[in-house]
Amino acid sequence: MAKLVLSLNGATISEHELDKESVSIGRKPDNDIMIDNLAVSGNHCQIITILNDSFLEDLNSTNGTYVNGALVKKHALQDGDQIGIGKHQIRYESPQASSGESDFEKTMIIRPDAVGMPEDESKSAQLNASVAAMEKEVSSQPQAPSSQTATLEILNGANAGKELKLTKALTTVGKPGTQVAAITRRPKGYFIIHVEGGSENRTPTINGEAIGKTAHPLKDGNVIDVAGIQLKFSIS
Repeated sequence: MAKLVLSLNGATISEHELDKESVSIGRKPDNDIMIDNLAVSGNHCQIITILNDSFLEDLNSTNGTYVNGALVKKHALQDGDQIGIGKHQIRYESPQASSGESDFEKTMIIRPDAVGMPEDESKSAQLNASVAAMEKEVSSQPQAPSSQTATLEILNGANAGKELKLTKALTTVGKPGTQVAAITRRPKGYFIIHVEGGSENRTPTINGEAIGKTAHPLKDGNVIDVAGIQLKFSIS
């Protein structure tokens, strides 16, 4: 399991296993990792972990988030990366992490708010996911029975009434810079995971309730709201 090692001036302060999909870092006490220092914003950054891959996102912090000395907004973490937050350092340790930035830059996302539901592969989107790497990993694991057919029906917007079949092990939906979610097929069924929430870091909702930062199971008839687009999940 990947972990974060927090240090200050070379001295280790604490270690934290990345045992859930989202880990928040900041000065406020409600963060998963609290750093009590004025150079650190209340909600400074977060790390999203899906399978063996972790992705860092700066949450519009005042002093910025750095990786190996470079200022970043979003970054696919690799084993040994040094995250700089104020005067503190956080080392990311994960020998199983995918290597190379190319897969991260090839992220594809379904945009149900756009006519025809085109996939956006813009490098500038820099989403918190590497679909190529994650899909390969998810596909190698036991999944939901192949006899099941899952679909998303778009309920509003330019494509209202259209359906998207969930044929892949992982499907990413949403609007880059606003809100993004990933739907994965697992042995126990389909789950939705918050990936990106824009400047306010808002999570998608299911039947009007926020899904939170952990993987949320999907049930037949659930209505998902991501980036203002409503999607009805069906499985048969």
